[in-house]
Amino acid sequence: MKPKYSLMNVRQLLLFSGFVFQLIFLHVAVVSGQQLPRFRVVVLAELGEQHRPYVDAAKIWLHQEAMKQNFAIDYLENPDSVTDIFLSKYQLFIQLNFPPYAWPDVAKAAFERYITEGKGGWIGFHHATLLGDFNGYTMWPWFSEFMGGIRFTNYIANFAAADVVSEDKRHPCMKNIPSKFLVERDEWYTYDVSPRANVHVLASVEESSYSPDSNIKMGDHPVVWTNEHYKARNIYIFMGHDPGLFKNASYTQLIRNAITWAGAKK
Repeated sequence: MKPKYSLMNVRQLLLFSGFVFQLIFLHVAVVSGQQLPRFRVVVLAELGEQHRPYVDAAKIWLHQEAMKQNFAIDYLENPDSVTDIFLSKYQLFIQLNFPPYAWPDVAKAAFERYITEGKGGWIGFHHATLLGDFNGYTMWPWFSEFMGGIRFTNYIANFAAADVVSEDKRHPCMKNIPSKFLVERDEWYTYDVSPRANVHVLASVEESSYSPDSNIKMGDHPVVWTNEHYKARNIYIFMGHDPGLFKNASYTQLIRNAITWAGAKK
């Protein structure tokens, strides 16, 4: 006589099998002395000549931080492989200076769902707000709204030092960040409007502190913010051109806080 299995029996068997597999996996990790990563991070890094020194320094720092905080990192050189299935493996997406253009439509759609549905966290740096029509690509409207409804207008090409002022000391990303800290060298982008009306500003640059002075200013000038209209924990950090930033304790503390906060599930 052939055994009879109900649908419920099959489901229970599959659930039990999955549970046993997890126990075996955990046992192997413990026996081998390996510690499972707390979360997984994917980094989309720009490798162009202009930003390569910063990205290389960031990778060194991120590797050291991953060892300390026990998270795993994978790197992408372009967004071509970004899909819903691909992103489901990661709790945090870091856009390390990669601009918001030259993304395939499939990658755009998957990334938008990742953010709007809160499937993971996001940290963007510097070039991630190069919003406009560049290199034959038109502006990504959704990404502009995600960044507060802004469009890139100009930047200080010869660089300037400036003071960054903390605006919300209570936010987890600003923990142990001084009220004001010096950034010795960056380009300081300007936009057609301040994003403040649409985002939660965590820090701004004090344009009167530019050294050397520059007439490329926008008045209200946020440089660190989060858009709370989206389910994903997200933070944009403008500063991110000069590799010397990784010698700045306030800057590295900001990134450390951002990883801890954005990489955690709500």
